[in-house]
Amino acid sequence: MDLSQLAKGSSAQVLNVQSRGTDDAIAHRLLDLGFVFGERVKCISLAPFGGDPILVQIGFTRFALRKVEAARVQIEVDV
Repeated sequence: MDLSQLAKGSSAQVLNVQSRGTDDAIAHRLLDLGFVFGERVKCISLAPFGGDPILVQIGFTRFALRKVEAARVQIEVDV
């Protein structure tokens, strides 16, 4: 599953960030922001009507991501 599919209020563990080559600026930025293996992530809020952005939290930091960016983060949902 990817981060763009995470339901509001749900938590998950980051598995990896999909890279589209060695110079993939988006993948590098997501990794720099803390979307690394084993990190806990929570979906705080979703835009109305399924639009952009989605608000996610890692630790005490919140990020607004476009769905296409969030789709690059593979996760495992908490049970």
